[in-house]
Amino acid sequence: MSFRIQPQPPARPNRCQLFGPGSRPAIFEKMAGAEADVINLDLEDSVAPDDKAEARKNIVQAIGDIDWGGKYLSVRINGLDTPYWYRDVVELLENAGDRLDQIMIPKAGNAADIYAVDALVTAVEAATGRTKPISFEAIIETAAGLVNVNEIAAASPRMQALSLGAADYAASMGMATTGIGGTQENYYMLHGDQQHWGDPWHMVSTAIVAACRTHGLLPVDGPFGDFSDPDGYRAQARRSATLGMVGKWAIHPKQVALANEVFTPSDAAVAEAREILAAMEEAKARGEGAAVYKGRLVDIASIRQAEVIVKQAEMIAGS
Repeated sequence: MSFRIQPQPPARPNRCQLFGPGSRPAIFEKMAGAEADVINLDLEDSVAPDDKAEARKNIVQAIGDIDWGGKYLSVRINGLDTPYWYRDVVELLENAGDRLDQIMIPKAGNAADIYAVDALVTAVEAATGRTKPISFEAIIETAAGLVNVNEIAAASPRMQALSLGAADYAASMGMATTGIGGTQENYYMLHGDQQHWGDPWHMVSTAIVAACRTHGLLPVDGPFGDFSDPDGYRAQARRSATLGMVGKWAIHPKQVALANEVFTPSDAAVAEAREILAAMEEAKARGEGAAVYKGRLVDIASIRQAEVIVKQAEMIAGS
């Protein structure tokens, strides 16, 4: 372990982030009643340019009027390369009240992007006397975002999470696909006459997880475009969970249950983790640094792995 201890991420469930466009206020009540841990009201890609101003008003009103329960409430602002983002920040923070928890920053390319939003947010908070600091989640969805992911993660104490934006990432990288996440039909290897599909999102996903774990943030998988394919969604979510991500976006209400299913440790996994911890306690009492559990060696590293599962289950149960 490095002399610098790896910081812990925010202790809150983030299994599913449900998205809905700010231009469709009729769906806000349903979103509030969904089983998602995080609600993302969107001002960016899902809102047409002519609807941006009205969408802001819709969201400001909904933040105050709707009972969001225990949901972590986030708004995705427009990108810093647009003329909309500064009004998004100012109008939200001046009018939305303290129920708003987070601002999501799209297409983050470097630490300066986060600094720019942070400076504006800090000024508005000071001017309005807001008592609850706004947190940030940035989306890694460009080539620059991948290259600079570590500095983005460390750019502000407001940072709590990083997400993968697969569609814009694919466009920025020049990938030959129109799919949003998931297996890409032409990304395969041949062994004889057998095709073996790889994961084209593996590199950027791993980079996000590493940056988040280094700086104490929550790593989150992004959208899966084909909401008629639950098996494909599960498959990508399971890959992401295996890599260390804590949750995934839902762009349709029926994806919420899928995300919760994958990112909630199963009863069997929790029971096994507890058994590993018990086996190591017994080994410790005998003065041993390792034990045998179900025919395999477990040691101090196994304790850390088991503790991750148990703590995740306890946090979800406590929420």
